[in-house]
Amino acid sequence: MSDPAVSESAMKPSADGPDERRSPGLRRPSLVNVANALTVLRIVLIPVFVILMIASEMTSPAYRIAAALAFGIASLTDFADGWIARAFNQVTSFGKVADPIADKALTGTALVLLSSYGALPWWVTTVILVREVGVTVLRFWVIRFGVIPASRGGKAKTVLQILAIGWYIWPFGEPLASVGPWIMIVAVVVTMVTGIDYVVRALRVRRSAARSR
Repeated sequence: MSDPAVSESAMKPSADGPDERRSPGLRRPSLVNVANALTVLRIVLIPVFVILMIASEMTSPAYRIAAALAFGIASLTDFADGWIARAFNQVTSFGKVADPIADKALTGTALVLLSSYGALPWWVTTVILVREVGVTVLRFWVIRFGVIPASRGGKAKTVLQILAIGWYIWPFGEPLASVGPWIMIVAVVVTMVTGIDYVVRALRVRRSAARSR
């Protein structure tokens, strides 16, 4: 998404559910903290991004730039909130639920809007969304038996998707505009490969749990 060892620690999922480890001696973090504030900011930015995208109709350079900036800022909060939560013991139940929902809502909304305006083939959006929903379902399927931390491939997938979407939105002229589809092709390939990897690791967790009974 590499095959890191499976942990039974609590986690704060990101795009593919990075693990969270908390020492028994640490205090329970407050619900009101910087990590959760960044997650909420990302949720608030999603409708702002949607409004700007609709206003642009993918034809107005000014609105496209504004939409790309809103998408970029929201995406940066996705990387920042997880790191802050783990580094400063700010992982909460709210963050565990809201972070992955906000992440997938942002990316999924951007893909659907791009396809709606004919900038991106619908099959690309479908492949990515099916993969993301499938991985989410798998995570819940194995959550009782163990946590599957995000792999380097999963993190690369997230970066590539964000870069590709941002590239499509920004009003690049040629030849820079033609780079976007190539980035998206790489993002789709990595998305599919890491999705298969996640299925394999999930099945491994289930088999390991079944043998230990």
